[in-house]
Amino acid sequence: MATTSEVRGERVQARSPRRSSLKTHQTRTAYTFLLVPLLFFLVVRFLPTLMALRLSLFDWNILKEVQPYVGLDNYRTLVGDERFGQALRNTALYTLIGVPLQIVLGLAVALMLGRVRALRGLYRALYFAPYVTPIVAAAWVWQWLFSPQFGPVNTFLTWLHVPPQPFLTSPNQALATTAGLVVWQNLGFQIVLFLAGLAAIPRSYYEAAEIDGASPWQSFRSITLPLLNPTLVFSVVTGTISYLQLFTQVVNLNFTDQGGPLGSTMTVALYIYQIAFGRYQMGYASAITVVLFVLILAITLLQLRFLTRRYEA
Repeated sequence: MATTSEVRGERVQARSPRRSSLKTHQTRTAYTFLLVPLLFFLVVRFLPTLMALRLSLFDWNILKEVQPYVGLDNYRTLVGDERFGQALRNTALYTLIGVPLQIVLGLAVALMLGRVRALRGLYRALYFAPYVTPIVAAAWVWQWLFSPQFGPVNTFLTWLHVPPQPFLTSPNQALATTAGLVVWQNLGFQIVLFLAGLAAIPRSYYEAAEIDGASPWQSFRSITLPLLNPTLVFSVVTGTISYLQLFTQVVNLNFTDQGGPLGSTMTVALYIYQIAFGRYQMGYASAITVVLFVLILAITLLQLRFLTRRYEA
């Protein structure tokens, strides 16, 4: 007569093949569903990157019948290209101005909205509205607001006895004015992002800190910032990538003079567009694209490494 343990062992052995086959089937199904977006990502992202890398090794001009191989000559030309250097400096300035500003403002507004009880949904919708506004429409409105002759901003400055400012028509003010548009448009996304991060922090931590006599600043420094580390890192990385690829706002703020007065608002992405579709130098534009891709990848990896360690320390 079989014992109880022997019967249980036979049941486990009987069920094991079924469980194994079910697990295998689930794994195959999961990989099948993952294969579709993976193929789409490879075709849309990696294939154009490889094609750009290949084109950058040729003097590829769509107006010419022959596309000679030039090796690394396009990259050597970049070293002495002053306009590319200016576009690179402008892009760095956009990033250094915009990313910290939109993070600080987004976190500050999110902290204030977290204390609001009445009309909370309305305030959030008002702050988020610029983010869902078409970029072209926002740029044209921004251009009207800062018009030197008819803009409401200069009218307001006149009431304060401040002389009218050139803003978008000045090489010294155009970049800051453009960065203001981008910060204003991205602020709503940053607010929603930080509101979600703040909502995930347990209230019990703040209650314990209050019982221990911690000040609001001490609670913010010791509780809020460390626990917002993933949100802050995500915000910095995505914000940096968007500023390094800045294009649409710059084009539409001054459509008749793309790149601003004396190239003061020129970005790397806009310069690629002008080289490729203005001069038809696809090989040279591809070389700039590859350089921009490498810069974005390197900066992103550095941010993910050092920012995360800094907050975890």
